[in-house]
Amino acid sequence: MTTITGAEAAVRMLQHHGVRHIFGLCGDTSLPFYDALHRLDHGMEHILTRDERSAAYMADAYARVTGRPGVCEGPSGGGATYILPGVIEANESSVALLSITSDVPVTARGRYPLTELDQKALFRPLTKWNAVADHVGQIPHLFRTAFRAMTTGRPGAAHIGLPYDLQKQDLAADQIWAQAEHGRFPAFRTAPDPALIEAAADVLLAAKRPVFVVGGGVIISGASAELAALASLLDAPVASTISGHGAIPDNHPLAVGVVGANGGTDQTREVVAAADTVIFIGCRAGSTTTEHGSVPGPNVPIVHIDVDPMVVGANYRIEAGLVGDARLCLSALGAAIAHRLDGAQRGGDTATRLEAMRHAKRARFEQLARSDERPIRPERMLAAIQKALPADGIVVADPGTPCPYFSGFFDFETTGRRFITNRAHGALGFSLSAAVGAWYGSPGSKVVAAMGDGSFGFTVGELETIVRKRVPVTLVVFSNASFGWIKASQKDGYGQRYFSVDFDRTDHARIAEAYGLRAWTVRDPAEIDGAIRAAIAHDGPTLVDVISQPLEESAVPVSRWMG
Repeated sequence: MTTITGAEAAVRMLQHHGVRHIFGLCGDTSLPFYDALHRLDHGMEHILTRDERSAAYMADAYARVTGRPGVCEGPSGGGATYILPGVIEANESSVALLSITSDVPVTARGRYPLTELDQKALFRPLTKWNAVADHVGQIPHLFRTAFRAMTTGRPGAAHIGLPYDLQKQDLAADQIWAQAEHGRFPAFRTAPDPALIEAAADVLLAAKRPVFVVGGGVIISGASAELAALASLLDAPVASTISGHGAIPDNHPLAVGVVGANGGTDQTREVVAAADTVIFIGCRAGSTTTEHGSVPGPNVPIVHIDVDPMVVGANYRIEAGLVGDARLCLSALGAAIAHRLDGAQRGGDTATRLEAMRHAKRARFEQLARSDERPIRPERMLAAIQKALPADGIVVADPGTPCPYFSGFFDFETTGRRFITNRAHGALGFSLSAAVGAWYGSPGSKVVAAMGDGSFGFTVGELETIVRKRVPVTLVVFSNASFGWIKASQKDGYGQRYFSVDFDRTDHARIAEAYGLRAWTVRDPAEIDGAIRAAIAHDGPTLVDVISQPLEESAVPVSRWMG
């Protein structure tokens, strides 16, 4: 009987599931796993990061761009705790991510070895599925279960703990096999109940002013064409959540843009507020999207479509609900409505009204985007990136200043995952690392990471990773020397009593140059277009440090600050 070690089994199981890239950081308890990666011919590339949190963020963005599970790994103890922020972000964002952490030997449990902790208990509330191996023979099954859990139903994060001693023990090689479908998500799509399709069609056809609000589930499902077809049948506007930005091209006649408390505007809000029926698709209808349940209001008829049955009807009483994959639900619903309409489309002036809405929404932004004020306005920065970024470019934005601006005013004229931000928990330090994962997932695309200087400080060490791996991303820093979101909240709700939110300005360009990036510092608005254009055109990693307007003084599209 041919045998392999537990570490070799882990490598082969990743290989059999089609994994091509692994993001991670070494440690004592991971030595057998690393040795197996070194010795075996598996075709995977390991990207050494400088922080386990960064590894998870890279794997997250990689999964969003590719539709394949992202894989990150780290050692026991501190590595297992540092990797958690990225794991929970992916899980709550319905992204298939596998976190592998090595662990103390099974025989050392309870004997106070260095780095011991209860990994299974630690990861249990933060993942869709989680296990720590107790016997070497379990390892192949655990990997198959993890990939099945990540890619079916609502996608999510999984965790496997690999004790050090089990990595060195032997098991039968014939246990190594994988179900190919579990190498992508969604795998094994679930279709909706036909009777509920008819009920939903009844509600939509009875509506005179239906509006779609679509989330990231539409992008994950690849349902953009079905969404556009159904919206055209009904002559209905299509708005999106932040995560759903890209579900429909921003230049589509029925596109509204992002709605909600973060990135929505008065004009987009009015579109949803005027609806007599709202159809949520692939989103949770949570507090940010609905402005805490006020838009739409509680008495508006709701149709809710989601792959997770616990989401449907969670925040609104619904007139009709569908549980299933977004693409299958929209396809079935579109067929039912087309049959009812006998192949015709509803007539109306929706496209004309939305064109006027978009013009009104952009008028103030365009005025500010031409401003010569100093410090440089965020609108001017955004317009410069819009002009320079190719149509297939990807923007990764941190929370704070970048997220609402890119959500509200950046146009993506192709569908798909062109905009990535960490909307589940909004932790700082996401975009720099996530941009690396996005580039590995789509190396032909130009990737721009937009961050505040607070976020830059969280993750500056990954500049070394970017240079070592020659990742040609462009980093744009909104430099205003404060934790801007909190400072703006102190201005709005606490009488401008600013406390412990300001810090000294950092010369981000000099730091980037010390790591080996090409960098620019921009203080003059007249120079911003040229600097951004040169940075994006450069064939290596670049950084543009922009001395920008403080968030609390800006016209940022966040509803509670716009009154």
